[in-house]
Order: sequence, then C-alpha cells, then structure tokens
Amino acid sequence: MAKLVREREVLAAPPGPEYWSSRLAAGWSLRAVEWVREVETEGEEVRAFAEVPFGLQVAGDCSHLEENGTEKQALILMLDLIRQDEPLSRVAEAMNRRGFRTRQGRKWGIESVFQMLPRLIEAGPGILSSREWELRGLSR
Repeated sequence: MAKLVREREVLAAPPGPEYWSSRLAAGWSLRAVEWVREVETEGEEVRAFAEVPFGLQVAGDCSHLEENGTEKQALILMLDLIRQDEPLSRVAEAMNRRGFRTRQGRKWGIESVFQMLPRLIEAGPGILSSREWELRGLSR
C-alpha cells in the first residue's frame, strides 16, 4: 500500500510555470493552497503559535511533534466507540470511566467529544491503519 507524503513549502514569491512543471514531473499533485495576509489588529491578542493537535506533543528538542501515548489511546477509544455508532454522551461516559481527561484536566462531555470530531477525521486514517488497531480486532 502506498503512503501519502505531504510537503509544505514557504514561498517568497509566486511560483512560475517551471516550478509547477518540475513538481508534477517529480510525481507531486496539488492538494491545497494556503493564502496569508497581514491585517491590522486593534487591541486583539495575537497568538504566536498554533495549538498542538490532540494526540501529539512537542518533542523534548522542541523541533518537532511526537505522539502523546495517553492522548492517542483516548483517540483510539473515541474512534472505536463512534465506529460502533455510540452516541456522543456514551463516548464521553466511557472516556471518563477509563480515566481520560481533556487537556484542561476536565471530564469529557458531549461538547468536548463533539469538538474532537475534526481531529478524529484528521488522525483517523493513521490510527485506522496502525498495527495497534488491528490487534484490537477493529480493522475494517
């Protein structure tokens, strides 16, 4: 099975036709475009960092993200229960019963589980294809 590799480049100027041709010739395909612009802020607090996705943590060398084992287990449990078509209230109950807490140290509720759905969609393919998922007897 082929692995999907993503690459992000910071560009100083819009790329020309040669750039696009060389990327396509190397086997890359375009998946997204990100536009950024500066806007004036009036008394707004500007965040200098993005939130680390649930299931990951900043590595000890502060140069990359690495897996957070406890949060990964929480993601696996949520995926398993949602796959079984359990209501979000039962997912939250199961999370709390097993001792999992949100990053803020709070018990899981319907809202906090609901807020994790985008992260589950993002992380799911990596988790669903993992050996751990197969060992749990949960593979497709």
